[in-house]
Amino acid sequence: MAFQDKTLKCKECGKDFVFTVGEQQFYAEKGFENEPARCRECRDIRRRNREGGEGRTAQREMHEAVCAQCGVVTQVPFKPRNDRPIFCRDCFNARREQEEAQAQTAADN
Repeated sequence: MAFQDKTLKCKECGKDFVFTVGEQQFYAEKGFENEPARCRECRDIRRRNREGGEGRTAQREMHEAVCAQCGVVTQVPFKPRNDRPIFCRDCFNARREQEEAQAQTAADN
């Protein structure tokens, strides 16, 4: 399906806005059936209001845990469970880099 930029009218502020080809492709890939009813500015305002006005930067409750690898006390944004190891940021990143390197080596062979 060939997409073309469409001019739509925002149901919030009444201004015309462009529903771009890229946005239409994104909507199609995600399976969205409805076109946007609000312009970008009104969508952003609505999203901020819905999220308590703090956007995605709202502080999450942090929980203390002991890193399973180095033993340092760290904080995580979820409640730790005893059946899952917890890693501090440094150990987590080191493990991720090691796993990515192993995956790349396996893919190269």
